[in-house]
Amino acid sequence: MSPEAARMIGAAIAVFALYGVGMSMGNLFSTWISSVARNPEAEEKVRFMGMLGFALTESIALFALLIALLILFK
Repeated sequence: MSPEAARMIGAAIAVFALYGVGMSMGNLFSTWISSVARNPEAEEKVRFMGMLGFALTESIALFALLIALLILFK
C-alpha cells in the first residue's frame, strides 16, 4: 500500500467520528424539543444544558476534522 493511500484511509477513519456527532446532535435536539413541549416553563433551565451539550458535541466534530486535515496535509 502506498503512503498516499494509507493517508487517505487514515483521514477517512478520523472523519468517522462525525457519524456519532450527527447522531448525538439529532438526539440532543429532539430530546430538547420534547422536554420543552412537555413543560414550557422549564425552557430557561433546559436551554443552558442544551447549548452546553451542543457546544461539547460540536467540539468533537472540530477535533475530528482537525485530525483528518493533519493526516492529509502533513
